Amino acid sequence: MKNTLIIALALATGLAAKVKDPVLPHNDAWVGTPREMQIAKNVRHQLLMLPWFGVFDDLAYKINGTEVTLLGSVIRPTLKSDAENSVRRIEGVTTVTNEIEVLPLSPNDDRIRMATYRAIYSDSALGTRYGFRAVPAIHIIVKNGNVRLEGVVLNEMDKTIAGIRANGVGGVFAVENALRLEEKEQTEK
Repeated sequence: MKNTLIIALALATGLAAKVKDPVLPHNDAWVGTPREMQIAKNVRHQLLMLPWFGVFDDLAYKINGTEVTLLGSVIRPTLKSDAENSVRRIEGVTTVTNEIEVLPLSPNDDRIRMATYRAIYSDSALGTRYGFRAVPAIHIIVKNGNVRLEGVVLNEMDKTIAGIRANGVGGVFAVENALRLEEKEQTEK
């Protein structure tokens, strides 16, 4: 049975440069062939370079041999198709399955996105540490009034603060805090 690699791009965008392997920031146990490792590196690069990939999107992918499955949630249908098209052009990729969900259009969700963004990134503890990047480390996914926080933070305190700030936004039905701790923090515990 072949190994499968799943990488959340929200994880890879934030603090991946600080962990030992930027291609496999949260799954050092996965061992792929050199070809799979090169494909993973190229897929990550292509997705990070998408011009409309931002804080309100969550992209991930699985690699199984030369097959790539795209996962996640985006607010623009064009980002879904752009992701697929850019990955299809990677040398060595034979099949691309696009399972990226396009979030429904909703003025209320748009309002919640902006309010949650302001709540998290205006916090002095979070804004300066995570907000000044091309793609911020904490991603805010809103669907039908429910908020999911994705990405990587340095410590448990930052994860808790982000969750509290998101829970304080009016009109939010529920908050799922799926933020992960940077690899260094996990190994020290």
